[in-house]
Amino acid sequence: MKHALLSSLLLVTASLLPSSLLAATPSAAGADVYFVQPKDGETVPETFKVVFGLKGMDVAPAGDNQPNSGHHHLLIDVDSLVDFALPLPANDNVKHFGGGQTETLLTLPKGKHTLQLLLADFVHIPHDKPVLSQKITINVQ
Repeated sequence: MKHALLSSLLLVTASLLPSSLLAATPSAAGADVYFVQPKDGETVPETFKVVFGLKGMDVAPAGDNQPNSGHHHLLIDVDSLVDFALPLPANDNVKHFGGGQTETLLTLPKGKHTLQLLLADFVHIPHDKPVLSQKITINVQ
């Protein structure tokens, strides 16, 4: 609960700052984010486990400004990427894991869906050289 409140407060505060004060945090060379589970093309039940993988950087909660770190964001059925110079929005298509979570249970309606992971810094801004996974497609039955 504490991390969720802090994450929300940081997101609101960062969104109120002029963009000139929001500089992207550099990512580590060779950093990579990926899905451990599910796999591309997999058929899953309506509620299923998603496990995030990260190489070359560390996971840290929102608000924790540690070098070479960030926290996960899950993009669901996002066709066009958001402005990486701004904090990521929080909505049904962009799920924040500001507590430093590396997995979640996700419930989606039946049908085809796309998933993509994006690492962002302590104020929800994607890194300079974004750490973005390949987009996968799953089928929910």
